[in-house]
Amino acid sequence: MGGTVCDAVAADPELELVAAVDPHASGGPVHGVTITAELRALADAHCEVVIDFTVAAAARVTLPWLAMHGMHAVVGTTGFDDDDIAAFRSEFSGSNCVIAANFAISAVLMMRFAEMAAPFFDTAEIIELHHDTKIDAPSGTAVATARRMAAAKSAFAPDPTQHQVYPGARGGEGPGGIRIHSVRMRGMVAHQEVMLGATGQTLTIRQDSYDRASFMPGVLLACKRIGDHPGLTIGLDPLLGV
Repeated sequence: MGGTVCDAVAADPELELVAAVDPHASGGPVHGVTITAELRALADAHCEVVIDFTVAAAARVTLPWLAMHGMHAVVGTTGFDDDDIAAFRSEFSGSNCVIAANFAISAVLMMRFAEMAAPFFDTAEIIELHHDTKIDAPSGTAVATARRMAAAKSAFAPDPTQHQVYPGARGGEGPGGIRIHSVRMRGMVAHQEVMLGATGQTLTIRQDSYDRASFMPGVLLACKRIGDHPGLTIGLDPLLGV
C-alpha cells in the first residue's frame, strides 16, 4: 500500500512527495525520495500531511508524534480501540487527523447505504472478503459498517442457531448482534457484502475493490481537505459531505 500511496501523491499536481518512512525498505528510492526508518525525516522534510497505512501498534507511536510536531495525519490503519480514539482526539489539538476504515468512495457509500437501510429490516449479516495476506479479522470496514447499522436500529432479530456442526460457522457476533463472516482468499483485494432481510424480501449491498488504486482518490481528497476539519475526524463521510 505504501508504494501505491507514494505513486498517487507524486502523480498529483497539487501535492508533493517530500519524505517516506518504512523501516523494512530503508535506503530505497521512491520518486526521488530516499526511504528512511526514522520519523524524524518527516519533520526534517517539513511535511504538512502524513499518510499512515501501517498497523495499530506502529500507529499508536506515530500519530502522537505527528500531533506533537503539528502535522496533519491521514490514517488508513485499522485496529484501534476506544481508548486509542480518545487519546488521538485529545492529542490532535494543534493539527488534524482523519481516520477512515476504507478510503474507497464506493465503500464509503456502501456503509452509508447499509446504515440507511438497517431500520427497515429485521435481520442483517456482513460478509467481508480480502486477500490472503490480511492478518486481522474482521476487517475495519466490516466493524465500522456493523457499528453504524447497529446505531441506526435498536435491535435486530436474535440468531436462531442452536447447534453448529463446525464452531464459528455462524461467524462472529458484532455490534447489534450482526454476524460478520471473514473470507481470506488469493486473488481478492477488498470486498464486502451487507445482506439485510425482512419477511419475503432481502437486500444485498456489495462493494468491490479490485486494485489498491481504488483507495487513492479518497486518500488524496483527505490530504487536500484535512485542513478544513479541525481535530479528529472518523470516516471519510464528512469530507465528502454524505
